[in-house]
Amino acid sequence: MPKLYFFTLIMLLHAASTFSRHPPQQVSEAAGGYSTRRQLDTDQCRTGNPIDDCWRCDPEWDTNRKRLADCAVGFGKDAIGGRDGELYVVTDSGNDDPLNPIPGTLRHAAVQEEPIWIIFDHDMVITLNEQLLVNSHKTIDGRGHNIQIAHGPCITLRNVSNIIIHNIYIHDCLPSGYSRVWGLSPQFAISGGSDGDGISIFGSRDVWVDHCTLANCYDGLIDATYGSTSITISNNYMLHHNEVMLMGHSDEFLDDKNMQVTIAFNFFGEGLVQRMPRCRHGYFHILNNVYSSWEMYAIGGSANPTINSQGNVFIASDNNYAKEASFNQVTKRENSLSADWKSWNWRSEGDMMLNGAFFTPSGEEGAESYIRASSMVAKPVSLLTKTSQYAGTLGCKVGHEC
Repeated sequence: MPKLYFFTLIMLLHAASTFSRHPPQQVSEAAGGYSTRRQLDTDQCRTGNPIDDCWRCDPEWDTNRKRLADCAVGFGKDAIGGRDGELYVVTDSGNDDPLNPIPGTLRHAAVQEEPIWIIFDHDMVITLNEQLLVNSHKTIDGRGHNIQIAHGPCITLRNVSNIIIHNIYIHDCLPSGYSRVWGLSPQFAISGGSDGDGISIFGSRDVWVDHCTLANCYDGLIDATYGSTSITISNNYMLHHNEVMLMGHSDEFLDDKNMQVTIAFNFFGEGLVQRMPRCRHGYFHILNNVYSSWEMYAIGGSANPTINSQGNVFIASDNNYAKEASFNQVTKRENSLSADWKSWNWRSEGDMMLNGAFFTPSGEEGAESYIRASSMVAKPVSLLTKTSQYAGTLGCKVGHEC
């Protein structure tokens, strides 16, 4: 084994064990407002992750929060969230009223018609009574505090655009039934219920989910369906879950053929089984993620999606049973015979396969076949030994680099 690969393996295995022992820290500090952007001269703190290098070196990040809106990459790069609106400070972690949201609550902020950048004034565990329907042009920014959404229905993006969800710990999400919730027109609407996803993206576009930790939800951690597109899922830490991410509603739903999703710089940690992601139709750029292990497969799909896997590290399980059951496979095609899926464009370029992991490519090899599944330049896998430890929620302290 080349020395560089051996060193990288040791570092990545250490990172995986560190995540297992020490979940991402959450730090309670007062959150500041927004001031004009300033040029940073802090190259020494940069990691090579283009998202983090855009804003994390700023010791005044809390007064320059909206700088984050300029830092998205990939297919969701145009998601500006609530950049053009006012700050809204959530002060009340309880009192969730789905029909008449109370000022100071997350729900009241999320349903406003105008652009809003949502922040929090103290550590909170928010348990929602019904799914949180987030309106267009919203940022939910948990930096500076331990912000959790848990033990109830979680976040739904339904037919909206320009959403940023950042630095939130989302876990133990539950389904919700049909109910009345506040809506723009009429003043109330009938919610169609939710499946128990951490974040459900339904018929929406220009969405960016960054630096969140997601675990142990009833259905998916992040699902995107019904024609959603222009999405980036980055720098998240996912753990203890079965069906992690579903991209595409069904094999028969052809509107998902235009879906484009970037999945970058995430850490897929312990206790994950499958769907990282599972894709239907559409175009998926999966790059610079670390897969520490899986019980069934990492990347799967049906209905001829285009999958462009670049610069990822796949570390297969040490479990002897998993090895005997061929769970070292990274890829899985579903609902198709080999005669069909052999024409699907799935490629692995610059990926590192460790501990017996293997990727089964198919279709064309030429770069021109992956143009619509290419959203940014992949970094070399050696970079991930430095960046993977920062996936998930960040322990940002006011007055310090984050």
